[in-house]
Amino acid sequence: MFVVQTTAGAAKPELYRELAAQLSALLASERHGLANAANTAALIYQGLPDLNWAGFYFFDGGELVLGPFQGKVACVRIALGRGVCGTAARDRRTLVVPDVAAFPGHIACDQASRSEVVVPLVHDGRLIGVLDLDSPSPNRFDADDARGLETLAALFLRASDLSHLAPAPHH
Repeated sequence: MFVVQTTAGAAKPELYRELAAQLSALLASERHGLANAANTAALIYQGLPDLNWAGFYFFDGGELVLGPFQGKVACVRIALGRGVCGTAARDRRTLVVPDVAAFPGHIACDQASRSEVVVPLVHDGRLIGVLDLDSPSPNRFDADDARGLETLAALFLRASDLSHLAPAPHH
């Protein structure tokens, strides 16, 4: 049994170092991408304060499709370039959005969400999907969160066989 260690009161860099150590241990003996995505979402949701959603969308070759997550029921399909997730996926860069109401084309899956951070998942030059976190608090995420989540996303990608989640590029 894996127990998420408390990180309450830790500064963000220390919090993410601890989460990275826990994620490495959690994924050490498992390669299945879907199982690893589910546990990664659960660890992040339990380990970070002030979240109302944490999870994955995977790219199916045409759009982002909902993957494992923690939180309320979510939007199932997101077009590339649409909302925060679609924009981060299209541009292949992490987006920190302090106020989702001010983001053009924001998709409100949960009306309680006020801020968001999305990390694109890119492996061997291929878009795999995104890691998405929402908070009910404005300005919840910053550059420390972006760096920490990029580290967690990289650990997830390295530990996981994602061949069944993302189609091979068309030739």
